[in-house]
Amino acid sequence: MLALLPARARVAVAASVACATALAGCSGGGGGSSSSASPTPPSASRPAGGALITIKDFAFHPAALTVAPGTKVTVINKDAATHTVTATGDGAFDTGQVKSGQKVTFDAPARPGSYPYICTIHPTMNGSLTVR
Repeated sequence: MLALLPARARVAVAASVACATALAGCSGGGGGSSSSASPTPPSASRPAGGALITIKDFAFHPAALTVAPGTKVTVINKDAATHTVTATGDGAFDTGQVKSGQKVTFDAPARPGSYPYICTIHPTMNGSLTVR
């Protein structure tokens, strides 16, 4: 069928086919080793070897977090208001005031257990840290 086209048209068609083939090879659409799994979150979202609690919309995200003993837990405040991450009961951890846009880190307790926490400024905000 290409033989029926003028020489210039055959070159254009061949170039189009080559481009389409090259793009298909880069798209992960078969034959490659790409995975359909969810993309890995950027390193800024989860500290290496640690855990992350984000404060946004007057809530802790995630509200329940499980970590190993002594894990470094980073807290990032994405609200305009100042907050705290303060363990209730035995006072196992307390970030102090975390201002808007601020990032702080604390060590998870060494003893396994469940550690509920609140924001002392906004006590209706609560979460739970489980150490296993």
